Amino acid sequence: MAEQEVIQAKAKKGMKKSFFEVRTALTATKIQLYGASVDELVGKVVKLDLTRSLKGKNFELRLITLKSSEGTLEAEPIGLELAGSYIRRMMRLGIDYVEDSFKVECKDANATVKPFMITRNKVSRAVRNELRNSTKKFVESYAKTRPAKEVFTDVITNKLQKELFIKLKKIYPLALCEIRVFNLVPEKKQF
Repeated sequence: MAEQEVIQAKAKKGMKKSFFEVRTALTATKIQLYGASVDELVGKVVKLDLTRSLKGKNFELRLITLKSSEGTLEAEPIGLELAGSYIRRMMRLGIDYVEDSFKVECKDANATVKPFMITRNKVSRAVRNELRNSTKKFVESYAKTRPAKEVFTDVITNKLQKELFIKLKKIYPLALCEIRVFNLVPEKKQF
């Protein structure tokens, strides 16, 4: 048994590596991973910087590679995060920011959402609390009726943020309304 593992390790060490193309449904970006085989690359996490495609909005998309039925690699989204430098650039004197963190249920998965809002002026704690509560209710109802892939697409294309911005400006006018983090929660394995 131990001899067979040594032989496999030597074969793996001497294997020729090459680039394998990974397809993703969310972006048109071509992804290529370097490895010995397709099976070796399954489960790898790939990070994509979407800054250029989103005109300066500094999103980082995390994808996990999976093997498709045809034997090729496909990437499924597992997380989306707005860079801290983008948020710091939006901050000004004489404003307040409102942030929150909560879990939502999509049609096919659970996710963690962290919205981030900047008001135009200083506001009271009651207004900030109302903004936080309204955001949570809206995002929970929005995600409940959609699969996770569609919510990822809506966050990337700014559709979710626009609808949220229109709803929240009735409470108080905002300078910025973003989803700072949207991560899928891994399912717990039951033994």
